[in-house]
Amino acid sequence: MKIYFGGSITAGRGDAGLYGQMINELKKYGVVLTEHLGNMAISSQGEVSKTPEFIYTRDRDWLKEADIVVAEVTTPSLGVGMELGWAQSMGKPIVCFYRPTEGKVLSRMLTGNPDVKIYNYTDIDSFSQILKEYFGEK
Repeated sequence: MKIYFGGSITAGRGDAGLYGQMINELKKYGVVLTEHLGNMAISSQGEVSKTPEFIYTRDRDWLKEADIVVAEVTTPSLGVGMELGWAQSMGKPIVCFYRPTEGKVLSRMLTGNPDVKIYNYTDIDSFSQILKEYFGEK
């Protein structure tokens, strides 16, 4: 299985370490095409050695190749929103993970979308447990 993992880059890298842990868990279920999102060296400036056009084309191609899209959506991101919209238009299964935070509300465009499965989680252990239930024990 090929997994496209989405998470914030230019909207904030506060969860980069968590993304790395999530990617490691997802790798139990398939190949994560966007493994670089867990790279702590990538700042909120993004992949500065690559052009925006390269990143757009590469990520769009990865979305086409993916069997499923998994996104961490706690930090709102325009890029992740675009990826989810593309994934939906391509008929890909979409699974989002959100850590409820006081004073924040998840976008109604996600919570109201019947094509998006959303799971609330608190930490990497609860994320791992949800994956086991979703994909089957690994």
